[in-house]
Amino acid sequence: MERMIIFCMLFFCSSMALTTAPHKIAKYKQLFKTIKLLETTVKDKDVELLHTPENPVDGCFFTAVTCFQKGTLKLQAENSQVNATFIQTVNILRKFTISNTGKQCESSCESYEKKTPKEFLQSFAKLIKQVIR
Repeated sequence: MERMIIFCMLFFCSSMALTTAPHKIAKYKQLFKTIKLLETTVKDKDVELLHTPENPVDGCFFTAVTCFQKGTLKLQAENSQVNATFIQTVNILRKFTISNTGKQCESSCESYEKKTPKEFLQSFAKLIKQVIR
């Protein structure tokens, strides 16, 4: 009887671990789609250049995502026709949460090179794509 209980507990725990991972992947895939949507509606001329993390070292993923979230607040819609959708999309990116690994990175957002908003979003999408794989 004890073996059966232990087996059931082990089975339950392993099944819970397996269902958690696909949820996170789905969350990142949705984030990737949101970034791609923003790329098509962002103003890219006569705007402020943004600090763009590229190829962050292991353990600095949280810092890079935080930099991207701060940068999205500075993005502007390409025109007034897409403004409402644009604002909703930016809010989705801003509310996205990721758990901190606890490691502190030496680099700050300001240490990254400044790029145009479209390049900024392409780098953000590239980072999320790496996580999905």
